[in-house]
Formats: sequence, structure tokens, C-alpha cells
Amino acid sequence: MGKGDKKTKRGKIASGTYGARRKRKSKKVVASSKTKKKAKAKK
Repeated sequence: MGKGDKKTKRGKIASGTYGARRKRKSKKVVASSKTKKKAKAKK
């Protein structure tokens, strides 16, 4: 259970991969929600 273990978070960080133990940071979708509100207002 360390850097060589592919199933642990530390192993994912060491190998540079992602998975169930190490999720990618979600991108905030604030900008698109603002555009949707503007589109609704125009109608």
C-alpha cells in the first residue's frame, strides 16, 4: 500500500492517473448557467 500500488490514491498520484480513488477536479459551470439565464430572459 504505497506509491507502487495502483489502487491507492498515493499510487494514482505517483503514476499520474485518475480513477475511483482519485477523482479529477470538476470544472465549475457557473458561466454557462449565466448564459442560460440570459437566454431565457431574452425570450
